[in-house]
Amino acid sequence: MTPALPRAEFWRGRRVLLTGHTGFKGSWTALWLGRLGAELTGFALPPAGDPSLFRQAGVASGMTSILGDLRERDAVAAAVGRARPRMLIHLAAQPIVRRGLGEPVETFATNVLGTAHLLDAARACPELECVLVVTSDKVYEDDALGRPHREIDALGGQDPYSASKAAVELVAHAFSRSYFEARGVRVGTARAGNVVGGGDYAEDRLVPDVVRAVSRGERPALRMPEATRPWQHVLDCVCGYLLFAEALSRGAPEPPASLNFGPTPGGDLNVGRLAEAMLAALGARGGFEHVPVPASIEVKELALDSTLARRTLGWCDRLAGERLVRWTAEWHRAVRTGEDARAVTLRQIDRFCAGDLDGA
Repeated sequence: MTPALPRAEFWRGRRVLLTGHTGFKGSWTALWLGRLGAELTGFALPPAGDPSLFRQAGVASGMTSILGDLRERDAVAAAVGRARPRMLIHLAAQPIVRRGLGEPVETFATNVLGTAHLLDAARACPELECVLVVTSDKVYEDDALGRPHREIDALGGQDPYSASKAAVELVAHAFSRSYFEARGVRVGTARAGNVVGGGDYAEDRLVPDVVRAVSRGERPALRMPEATRPWQHVLDCVCGYLLFAEALSRGAPEPPASLNFGPTPGGDLNVGRLAEAMLAALGARGGFEHVPVPASIEVKELALDSTLARRTLGWCDRLAGERLVRWTAEWHRAVRTGEDARAVTLRQIDRFCAGDLDGA
């Protein structure tokens, strides 16, 4: 079966409010929605750090970009009122596990209260068709069984970030049942694995840490090289989000309220193997430093069962394994040698949509 892709005839001219458009996944999503012809408004904090894909790729060009804080209720309401969205895609969050450990209150305020502010403001949107809230693969309670998590598994979270994302799931469900269902507005939550790709410069993420180490001529430092994660390329992940939003908007056949997006079973790499593969793809010498964190509460094995998304949306991950590494390294090599980051990003989006997955 041919994998499904977002449809330009669906998105063209549709008013979309995308939160988190200044971040890594948000920038890719914004550029793809622009390619599809959506009438796009973004709401987010200014990009954290320099460089950022948002600035490199001129993501604000061709869209309405509003800088603001989810924790400020009036600012959120003003942005929603200005956008008048038919589609609301909520990516904005404090996304770093280790930052959540150091800043738990700020993490809960942004992720949980911020989501409540957004959904409360969305209640006043008369043309709203659907809401997609993006959470995380870490919303699940760790049952220590080592099996991929399914959407029916218990929510949990043993650190502030994970718990905040599990709480976001409950907030989304409560607003859906209390306010949106009676209006025919569908609310869904998307639980994605660890996402990699060009333009990610975040702290405490494996691929950005490897890229930074290579640029400094150093060996990357890894906390848990033996840990496995459901790695996936940002284009596979964003493709799933957009397909899910389309399904929610159509409402028939009725899509699930929550979907996992992760790699094909059996393809998970541990942290050490992915780091070595990225080093080789970037043309750097191999090897890394193992710098464990004492009394770490990070889980060693994490996997997602994405059967439901594959069956209901026709979605699949197409840039797994070697392709994931190659596409990510190609982006960084091209930008490092002077190519325009926006052109490189759009070229990869176009290649992905054309099915040119192994071309140059």
